[in-house]
Amino acid sequence: MRLEIRYEDEYLLVAVKPAGISSQSDKSNDRDMLTEVKHYLFNKNGGNGEPYAALINRLDKPVGGLVLFAKDEKTAALLTDMVKEHKIEKYYQAIVTGEVPEEVGTLKNYMVHDPKTNVSKLTDKDAPGAKEAELDYELIDEFETDEGVLGLLLIKLKTGRHHQIRCQLAGINCGIYGDVKYNKKAKARKGMKDIGLYASRLEFDHPVTGEHVRVKREPEGSAWRAIDLDEE
Repeated sequence: MRLEIRYEDEYLLVAVKPAGISSQSDKSNDRDMLTEVKHYLFNKNGGNGEPYAALINRLDKPVGGLVLFAKDEKTAALLTDMVKEHKIEKYYQAIVTGEVPEEVGTLKNYMVHDPKTNVSKLTDKDAPGAKEAELDYELIDEFETDEGVLGLLLIKLKTGRHHQIRCQLAGINCGIYGDVKYNKKAKARKGMKDIGLYASRLEFDHPVTGEHVRVKREPEGSAWRAIDLDEE
């Protein structure tokens, strides 16, 4: 895998995670982004000592897009605090099935994660383990396809819950295209490693330099061919 770097300075970097690659090592022992970034930094530094890299925002394995890494412990701590304080803006593009109820909207729910099944679900506020989840969305376009009408959404993620976007959109019957875990309308497709969800923009004030950082990446992958973005 050739690592695609979209932004880098001495404190942090933003790389593109291909769909189907884990953000960090897991029980599958497949290649992962954190290890790839460490290899990149090791080679860049001429092999002088083990480099430091900390993953700041994790993406689900079938989701591609921008991932932020810190290159030292102090920056990692600063960025982690920024995430907790919602000072890092995270935008996604999503392909959804089903009719979107409003062209612009906000979804507010409570969610709970079951680690045994690795599935999240919407629940009541008072349910054990429930955490608040919120996102904003805007319908950008709709596409007539052989599989019916598909919608293209721009999503601003306000909280970072497990499988949040996938679960919340399924909750309004607008599940992510290709997401067989949450979207009841989705079908497994041979050779398709991604789903119609992509982390397309990160925006924040640099924790050290104060520079406003805005990094973008247009979606790619087999799921995105369903709406022929390249032909627009």
